[in-house]
Amino acid sequence: MAERSMWDRMRGAAMLDIATYEEVEHDDSLTTQAAMVVLIAAVARGIGGFNQGENGIIVGVVAALFSWLVWAGITYLIGDKLLKGTATWGELLRTLGYAQAPAVLLIFGFVPVLGNVLGAVVGIWLLVTGIVAIRQALDFDTGKAVLTAFLGWLVAVAIPAMVIGAALIEW
Repeated sequence: MAERSMWDRMRGAAMLDIATYEEVEHDDSLTTQAAMVVLIAAVARGIGGFNQGENGIIVGVVAALFSWLVWAGITYLIGDKLLKGTATWGELLRTLGYAQAPAVLLIFGFVPVLGNVLGAVVGIWLLVTGIVAIRQALDFDTGKAVLTAFLGWLVAVAIPAMVIGAALIEW
């Protein structure tokens, strides 16, 4: 059997192919490719206008890589340590990296009207691919994967936002 390309794996991840997620979970050599998927997705976001401002693509790429590393770490701590899943940080890095594949479509975000619709559709799609990635890496059922993603979101987004908001009110 011929080895699949990164593009084939990206397509499989976007199409929610369980075998693709299992392949990237178990193949340590695909971590660099998973990082490349995150980079490609970030550049597509920037070209499509989803990373605005001066140096948007550069800042977007750095932010995407940082967010990917942090998200995998938070998901690992919650899913593996708290909810007793079975994954390593590397397995989550790979599956969550490939789960970013649908974001490549955001390159078309600059198209009037289509861009807004595409942003919403891809946002939902990314949520679903992320949950599948978590489920497969941690060997969970879908309910625990959704719980892990939600708790991770609280830690990564909501709690820091509340702390910053409280600090601004005090100031």
